[in-house]
Amino acid sequence: MNTWPQPNKPGILPAPLIAMPNAVTATAKQTNRKRILVVDDSQIILKTLSMKLKGRGYDVFTAEDGPAAVGTVRKERPDLILLDLTFPPDVAHGGGVPWDGFLIIDWLKRMDEAKDIPIFIITGADPERYRARAIAAGAVGFFQKPINNDELLQAIRDEFGEASSTIPPVSNPPSGF
Repeated sequence: MNTWPQPNKPGILPAPLIAMPNAVTATAKQTNRKRILVVDDSQIILKTLSMKLKGRGYDVFTAEDGPAAVGTVRKERPDLILLDLTFPPDVAHGGGVPWDGFLIIDWLKRMDEAKDIPIFIITGADPERYRARAIAAGAVGFFQKPINNDELLQAIRDEFGEASSTIPPVSNPPSGF
């Protein structure tokens, strides 16, 4: 037998037993924040770019390889992707398909949910060798490592149609945090 209190009238639900915390409801209201996926095999690049982008008010997701990038795009639907071109062999998955940034772009361009997401290349590879190929594959920007953060942030703001002053840096927390 169901002991849960039933509504007296059809179509009317009982009031919630637990109030939703403000943090949960506030997060749900912030759906206008742009979402960026960073795909790189370097933990240093992933953490550094994540901190910079989060500090500018973006939601950031990371992936270390092609399969993780494709899965994250399907799940999170980012507004922009920052993608490295070179990745080590896929030894974690027992070999298989050797993923690189161009293969990832090819996969993404074939996915309905991802084909229109702008992609910026971030790479340490030779720009003379790869820039034209990356743009021809569908990338809208190309950045050489070490990345000039100001140029990258300006390109992201331009891609999103944001004015430079609309996303101020998040202030530093008080010391001791």
